[in-house]
Amino acid sequence: MIKGAEKKILITAALPYANGPLHLGHMVEYVQADIFARFLRMTGSEVAFVCADDAHGAPIEIAATKAGQTPEELIARYRKEHMADFEEFLVSFDVYHTTHSPENRTFSDFFYNTLKENGFIYERTVEQTYCGQDKRFLPDRFVKGKCPKCRAEEQYGDNCEKCNSVYKPTDLIEPHCAICNATPSRKTSTHYFFRLSNLSDRLKQWLDGNGNIQPEVRNFVLNWIKTGLEDWDITRDGPYFGFKIPGEENKYYYVWLDAPIGYVAATEKLQKSRGKDASAFWQSDASIIHFIGKDIIYFHLLFWPAMLMGVNYNLPSDVVVHGHLTINGEKMSKSRGNFYTAREYLDKYDPELLRFYYAANLGKNLTDINLDFKDFQNKINNEFVANVANFTYRTLNFINRNFDSKLGKVSGSDPDRVLAIRVESLFNDAIGHYRSYNYRDAIKVLLEISSIGNKYLQDNAPWKLIRENRNACHEIMTLSANIVKNLSILIYPVMPGFAVKVQKQLGVENLTFKDLDFGLSDHKINVARIIYSNQDEIPGFAEKFPANLKAGVIQSVKDHPNADKLYVLKAGLGNQSVTLVAGLKTAFTEKELLDRKIVVVTNLKHAEIRGVESQGMLLAAEKKGRVALLSASQAAPGDPVFADGLESSEKTITVSDFHALGLSVEGKRVYYGDRVIKTNKGEIVADAEDGAKIK
Repeated sequence: MIKGAEKKILITAALPYANGPLHLGHMVEYVQADIFARFLRMTGSEVAFVCADDAHGAPIEIAATKAGQTPEELIARYRKEHMADFEEFLVSFDVYHTTHSPENRTFSDFFYNTLKENGFIYERTVEQTYCGQDKRFLPDRFVKGKCPKCRAEEQYGDNCEKCNSVYKPTDLIEPHCAICNATPSRKTSTHYFFRLSNLSDRLKQWLDGNGNIQPEVRNFVLNWIKTGLEDWDITRDGPYFGFKIPGEENKYYYVWLDAPIGYVAATEKLQKSRGKDASAFWQSDASIIHFIGKDIIYFHLLFWPAMLMGVNYNLPSDVVVHGHLTINGEKMSKSRGNFYTAREYLDKYDPELLRFYYAANLGKNLTDINLDFKDFQNKINNEFVANVANFTYRTLNFINRNFDSKLGKVSGSDPDRVLAIRVESLFNDAIGHYRSYNYRDAIKVLLEISSIGNKYLQDNAPWKLIRENRNACHEIMTLSANIVKNLSILIYPVMPGFAVKVQKQLGVENLTFKDLDFGLSDHKINVARIIYSNQDEIPGFAEKFPANLKAGVIQSVKDHPNADKLYVLKAGLGNQSVTLVAGLKTAFTEKELLDRKIVVVTNLKHAEIRGVESQGMLLAAEKKGRVALLSASQAAPGDPVFADGLESSEKTITVSDFHALGLSVEGKRVYYGDRVIKTNKGEIVADAEDGAKIK
């Protein structure tokens, strides 16, 4: 082991939720954690890098219902997709598990029973949000409303995505059921609570005594403790997709109880394959390092360490918290049309280039990372390709062509010894930056070394020197090849695929930090190949308007056979007709609707509404109960309707996706952000008040 290597280190990344695909924001964390895991392995440390799909809770149930699948089918599908994305992004988990596993059930029961035996769990009757229409208690993600702290709209019942506040579903302002949109009531239920408040002092001592945790994170959490911690409701009433509490008929563990326990369960899964168990990391002399986003600080620096204290397990040595990803300076979101999945990137571009870009922007801080596509191209072309990739190829190719692919001895001249010593002095700088999660500066050191190599070649002009002094030229090129070797070692944590290809061309393999030297001589190399060249196309994605809208005309209106407030409409869209189920009976008569020119969402997922399939959605503006249809009076049926300047997407969306676009009325016009909704023949209008929402 090199200086500073640790014997046992467990690394975890936050568990991605199993109700949708991974996106580029997710990949910031997994790349950040993977770089550190690869770095530690190269120091000689015993590393366990574990993760799992977070597979329980209300959102899984919601997503499964919408997809027409069982929760088990849904989580199996997304786990397969997640694992494929991780593999292609070269994320080197030692095990990738799921929280819906025998190991996680066993450890969840162990934590619960042990905490109960140690006096940390008690019963309390509480008011819960209840939907009378669906006849069920509403878990956090089944109820939406305004955040009680910042009043942000459409927030779930556990925490606010805007201000990161944590609260109870009953705290929401103007709540509504996420299933049927009805206003819920309150109903009492007996729940189990974890005495988080009893551990306030121990949590404070741990935070004060842990010098690894980022100061801004520590202060953030200490302030929560100072204002007083509330005991934590760790149960949910059924129906709920998760593990039942032992001895209970209709009580389940809250997803945030068994999700972090998934770290232990994944460790157990890995250790079983090694003939050991999880205690080697969770109950012995080992370091535990969590990588998380800043939106889940509360759970990982209060709830989780408190649970570990309650069962006498190891506490985290460090919790590395990163910021969010923005795209061209804006928060990534479907409604802005700048939401990109990992798969969408992988289908077009090389994952290692994004790993390099993320690393070049990552330090141990909460600053958001901005993926600016022009900056991405410049960094790849002007820093990585021009500096590292080109230096590698020009060095090895010159040796192929002029020295029969053979290395000689490293130049021993005084200037060359000074240069080698200068490069060697930078090795520990790069290693130190990796160790402190400061990848941004590690990349700067790499680029400095490659710049030294490029200047060395330029100054010595081997293409001229070979005609004057072949032996001196051979020594210079051998020293340059050693710089290439050292660069391949130092860049391996960030770009392992590139590093392995370079080492294959050098005729070496499995190099670690102990191989950082200038000792590669009298050695045959392989044929050099260009691995990366300039990226001519800006690696971006054209922003699209997520809804595919068309002008239409109502051809027929009938009463819904199974619903008093619904119409069944037939709408003509030029060369096709679609069936629409619309809740317009209280606002319009059949006569008022017939032959009206309308706007229809055509890429909406078809839905069966009270026994009739609706193949789209007719758009209307609504404010204070007054409904106005969107009018496309100048357009012909079938004409495209779009946000000015944007191409419309063909991808299928849900009703929730559409509402998230935030279309609204201003001066009778309909807007998507600051873009007017129009056809090629004129703007879409709505006879509604300013601020009316499009539904």
